[in-house]
Amino acid sequence: MPKADINKAGWEQSEFPILCETCLGPNPFIRMSKQEFGRSCGTCARPFTVFRWNPGSGARYKTTVICQTCAKVKNVCQTCLLDLEYGLPTQVRDTALAIQNEAPTSDINREYYAQNMENKMEDGNQALMQVGTRATSAGKEMLKQLARTNPYYKRNRPHICSFFVKGECNRGSECPFRHEKPVENDLSHQNIQDRYHGRDDPVARKIMANHTEAQGLKPPEDENITSLFLSSLPTSATELSIRTHVVNSLPQVPASQLRSVVHVAKSRCAFVNFKDRNSAERAAEAWANGLDMDDERVLVKWGRSKGSAKSAAPIVGPSAVPAPA
Repeated sequence: MPKADINKAGWEQSEFPILCETCLGPNPFIRMSKQEFGRSCGTCARPFTVFRWNPGSGARYKTTVICQTCAKVKNVCQTCLLDLEYGLPTQVRDTALAIQNEAPTSDINREYYAQNMENKMEDGNQALMQVGTRATSAGKEMLKQLARTNPYYKRNRPHICSFFVKGECNRGSECPFRHEKPVENDLSHQNIQDRYHGRDDPVARKIMANHTEAQGLKPPEDENITSLFLSSLPTSATELSIRTHVVNSLPQVPASQLRSVVHVAKSRCAFVNFKDRNSAERAAEAWANGLDMDDERVLVKWGRSKGSAKSAAPIVGPSAVPAPA
């Protein structure tokens, strides 16, 4: 039913928020306040219904920061913006499942996109988040290893007291904020847009870097190495099929960043050479559990510089040779 005020036609009204178990808190009896059109969405900038509550004793008051339409598009919590199924940042989930980010980031298009997605939800004839055929068993296995199945209530702690940091807080134990010294690192610089769209999220980078290192794909110290070595390729693999699988499995890496693919059919291996180190690291993170091609698991290793290659090892790729196991 259309709203009476035409200016509020694109505004969102809801009766209950979309929240994860951590943000909702351990207390089964909570009091939640509701304010219609209380603020603009942190991603699409449309006014929406804001909910505010206290998750439990010793926790800070929490509030919803994005509208339900944006939350349903990405299947995330309205407050922490983490995936509702795996409890992970969207960048980790999208990298593992090879999901292309279709949401616009410009101010001109994002409200129009949100309204279109809301219309599709009302029609009920299309899924909002399409994983497609790019999701592989290796990616799903990666998510199972990284998934946070238990709630992490420590995330609901109060913020650090800014007056305590300056040495001016005189509330003592009655202060509702934490009396701790802040730690200055990459994790202290987070924002809603990067978390939602899955780009340059410091939490996601840390999770994927730790997982990649645990899988034996720690980036080499030599920054000039921009190649990855693929072994145990299917017998039907060709240079074109390898390139197609590589591009499809890395939607967040532009295809133009792929320099070349050198296929050695006799050895069932290939070198994937990128134009810069950052693209190679993003590929290593996405392929931490291997790369699936034609129902076979392809092993992935970092290349190494030609100068460090052993004399017995043939130099096949233009920029690297396989690193030792």
